[in-house]
Amino acid sequence: MHITHADHVIGTSAPSPPARRVFLVGATGTIGRATLRALVRHGHDVTCYLRPPRDARQTAEYARLFADVSMRTGVMDRADAIVRDGLRGERFDAVISCLASRTGTPRDAWAVDHDAHQALLAAARECGVPQFVLLSAICVQKPVLAFQQAKLAFERSLMASGLRYSIVRPTAFFKSLSGQLARVQAGKPFLLFGDGRLTACTPIGDDDLADYLVGCLEEPTRWNRVLPIGGPKPALTPREQGEQLFALVGMPPKFSQVPVALLSVIIAVLGVLGRVVPSLAEKAELAKIGRYYATESMLVWDAERARYDVDATPSYGAQTLVDHWRKLMQGDAVDDRGAHRVFT
Repeated sequence: MHITHADHVIGTSAPSPPARRVFLVGATGTIGRATLRALVRHGHDVTCYLRPPRDARQTAEYARLFADVSMRTGVMDRADAIVRDGLRGERFDAVISCLASRTGTPRDAWAVDHDAHQALLAAARECGVPQFVLLSAICVQKPVLAFQQAKLAFERSLMASGLRYSIVRPTAFFKSLSGQLARVQAGKPFLLFGDGRLTACTPIGDDDLADYLVGCLEEPTRWNRVLPIGGPKPALTPREQGEQLFALVGMPPKFSQVPVALLSVIIAVLGVLGRVVPSLAEKAELAKIGRYYATESMLVWDAERARYDVDATPSYGAQTLVDHWRKLMQGDAVDDRGAHRVFT
């Protein structure tokens, strides 16, 4: 394993660090589950704090997923509840949060990406937890959406808290770039916004990102810093992703282009209708999120040059997007894109 910073490589092999007692929030999500696996693999003592299960099925799922670690449940939006039901006045060395809003709509984003995290931070400070590792997102570099504003607002609170912090901003998740596998396998074209060359990213695998997050516990160069991180280079445009996917399934490339302007029209129409039907206003926000990802690269933003810079985007890990697609095809991986299903 290695991490590449622009033009140099830093090895990560080192003596095993001492075990830490870690309070993990957001452990039911894709990255949260991977982070739990990484924490256990590295020998840390993990306590997962979860929302109360909704029903018997989720109760059974919790029992299966968290059988080998301590599990506690309670509400996420009140510091006193987190102290009482989660931390319980016990000593913890660090909080790791992989918690994120499911939809990114304004109400959800501010409730989860900001308010719940503020409660978690207040609880950590009250109980004397000295370190906080936050999973954020690289798209907050150019904030125009509600969830980006909410994440940035909490990032500022964390930086001012006095706790040792690491704010990790990954480029793109594999699951977000896998929605077209089934349609390509079915002989359908790979859908592109514009010509498919408007954006690029260096996506990072779940387990690689989880290892990076856990490494923040012990790696001083990652303390009190904002840390953009991607996977192996080179950066891939959506068209290049499509070409690689067709090559993997053994079919000639076939593309269908969607004008970006169409998204703007949809957003405008939904925005007008949303004044009357609130649910359509939320759909307009989801369309804005789609347009953002269709037009902005998930790489480090160079504000001085007003461009995305792949060379300045650090790389970590070895798993590639094609590796992930291959696992999906073999049944060795499953993607849960939740509210962010596109092109399926």
